[in-house]
Amino acid sequence: MADDYLVRIGKLIRDARQHRGWTQSQLAEALGTSQSAVNRIERGNQNISLEMIARIGEALDSEIVSLGYAGPMHLRVVGGRRLSGAIDVKTSKNACVALLCASLLNQGRTVLRRVARIEEVYRLLEVLGSIGVRTRWINDGVDLEIVPSAELDLASIDADAARRTRSIIMFLGPLLHRMDHFKLPYAGGCDLGTRTVEPHMIALRRFGLDIAATEGQYHAVVDRSVRPDRPIVLTERGDTVTENALLAAARHDGITVIRNASSNYMVQDLCFFLEALGVKVDGIGTTTLTVHGVPTIDVDVDYSPSEDPVEAMSLVAAAVVTESELTVRRVPIEFLEIELAVLEEMGLDHDRTPEYFADNGRTRLVDLTVRPSKLEAPIDKIHPMPFPGLNIDNVPFFAAIAAVAQGKTLIHDWVYDNRAIYLTDLNRLGGRLQLLDPHRVLVEGPTRWRAAEMMCPPALRPAVVVLLAMMAAEGTSVLRNVYVINRGYEDLAERLNSIGAQIEIFRDI
Repeated sequence: MADDYLVRIGKLIRDARQHRGWTQSQLAEALGTSQSAVNRIERGNQNISLEMIARIGEALDSEIVSLGYAGPMHLRVVGGRRLSGAIDVKTSKNACVALLCASLLNQGRTVLRRVARIEEVYRLLEVLGSIGVRTRWINDGVDLEIVPSAELDLASIDADAARRTRSIIMFLGPLLHRMDHFKLPYAGGCDLGTRTVEPHMIALRRFGLDIAATEGQYHAVVDRSVRPDRPIVLTERGDTVTENALLAAARHDGITVIRNASSNYMVQDLCFFLEALGVKVDGIGTTTLTVHGVPTIDVDVDYSPSEDPVEAMSLVAAAVVTESELTVRRVPIEFLEIELAVLEEMGLDHDRTPEYFADNGRTRLVDLTVRPSKLEAPIDKIHPMPFPGLNIDNVPFFAAIAAVAQGKTLIHDWVYDNRAIYLTDLNRLGGRLQLLDPHRVLVEGPTRWRAAEMMCPPALRPAVVVLLAMMAAEGTSVLRNVYVINRGYEDLAERLNSIGAQIEIFRDI
């Protein structure tokens, strides 16, 4: 029994090390031990103390290793500090997870540059590895190499990892070309017939995919005789719905027209990647996409996903809320123009450089400098719309921004049933937010922020909004269990510290 425990711990440590892109020697150096000792630990051939497990967890910054001992990650924030200098925007979380799913279309080697090292990506890598896809971090852990196997072993899928990512649904589009029947786990709360899933089913049925859901799994059967003989009209202009339809169309031997398609940033990145695979896509950036599919894709491809506009908005909001002068570099301006127009009307003082291209050669970037400004509440409500409207994921940041503006701002988050409720957590930090209904919140500013200790909201963007408010609040705040932030942001605390924040990562031991 003890030996089996050591083997399982060793496997967890090895997986965490590989996800970080470290060699055994690098981990040994961080621990002050030998490479051979790390090798023995990973093979389960060496007794290991709880203290050593905690040290390894700290070195790898890994919840995988620390679960059950060091506990979840928390942040201690010393607020009231001004930010300064410059910070680069990381690559897009949502584009990276779509491209990982899209790699299943390709029988050749896929290299993705500067992949976001976040929990959502790690969960997908665990799923891919469990079904036989070989992945490894290369170039000092910066880039990711993916080599699918000839046959996928869906029976061995890591169900726990799959249920911790909503992105698993985007396996449906690629897999329907690889097997006639298969099973996939689905995330809790993601039942068939709900608004978020049924549009996927409607689109994919046109490619012969029939889905039944029982006992926590999608049971998929593919009828090869069914082909999309007329344009596919999406019932929801959703990002992942559009991506799934694109993934299904990419290897359909014919032309597929997708109408009411999302033209958002991650969809455009996926289209650019499909073109690198040899799939022609007309209408990129519009709501009608025409896909010229190819039945077999076997190419070695090297692709650089573009920067994340939502992270860019996070960093702009950090500067606004802390009344700082900050330069945010590599901002994908096409996907932040509405947000910046609203901020300009509120009185934001900022300027931007001339545009230049991202590494994918297609997405337009700028460097954006934000200065302390006296903001006024906008006359109109803040509400999201499909691109090119104000991004759904950027709405929560306007709660923190509105809280430092003079006047009252109405925020209408109509897309999600509960997210507006989480924004009222800002009241614990001195905010004055009134929840009008599950979708609408009234924010009154300006706010005199105060420090507090609180649990992290269970939604990614509201969680970051709380962190930004803590950075503005005089005194020391504590934000507990920040796994949800790590799902979408790479090393956020350390990066904010590099521009003047004071945030300490700690765990209960």
